Amino acid sequence: MARILVIEDNVINLELMNYLLHAWGHETADAVDGEAGLAQAQRERPDLIVCDIQLPGIDGYEVARRLKAEPSLAGVPLIAVTAYAMVGDRDRALQAGFDGHFAKPIDPAAFMAALAQFLPGASAAPPAPSAAPPAQGLDQQPLPPSLRAPAPGLVVLMVDDTEANLSFKLSLLEPAGYSVLTARGGVEALALARSQRVDLILADVVMAGGSGFELLAAVRADPALRSLPFVFLTATARDDGSRERGLSLGADAYLLRPIEPEGLLTELRLRLTPR
Repeated sequence: MARILVIEDNVINLELMNYLLHAWGHETADAVDGEAGLAQAQRERPDLIVCDIQLPGIDGYEVARRLKAEPSLAGVPLIAVTAYAMVGDRDRALQAGFDGHFAKPIDPAAFMAALAQFLPGASAAPPAPSAAPPAQGLDQQPLPPSLRAPAPGLVVLMVDDTEANLSFKLSLLEPAGYSVLTARGGVEALALARSQRVDLILADVVMAGGSGFELLAAVRADPALRSLPFVFLTATARDDGSRERGLSLGADAYLLRPIEPEGLLTELRLRLTPR
């Protein structure tokens, strides 16, 4: 397990990165701008730093230059993760002092496999690009029975219109023993639920193609689907009114992000374990 500092000003991206790193068993610290990141690095002395390029105040390039100029931090691996990947950006990042460069949206499993080579105890030779990522679960050990799917192969349908959100959840649920289907909106989700086996729906609330509330109402109105466990997971519809509306429509749980991976797995297991 490593201690990883994440410097990211976008709250949702910060949450997703923390979510992924926790799912692979690492501890995290975070900062929302470059100056705070530098101060946090001085205090935390992390094993690795993941840094966005576009930051308020000083940008990621300046963060890299200052970190590499500090003798006590110069040896800490520094990874750039940016949504603004242009031709030449990787070279510029490496010249500024970054040890690696990744464009968003990242593929969680591939990103973590690549990140492993920068962590303490990693082999001197980097793994081949096709190397399999770790798949054991939250701490890279077999998950305890209380977190694993109550029966192997139970199908969770994840509904979210953000690709990064789907990828991060997928990286958590599959190692826990679930089979996963994904949909980017209510229409697609309903079609999947009606045509394939689904044991639980895990949905966002605010989506471009129709709200999660509309999807839930349609599920509860369908005789073949109305008993299907339905769980909301949202970072935006956090108010009491939204929660009450979701539960009154028949949601089995209304969860707020950020949520610890163990907490989400526990909630899913509770909804899928026969009583």
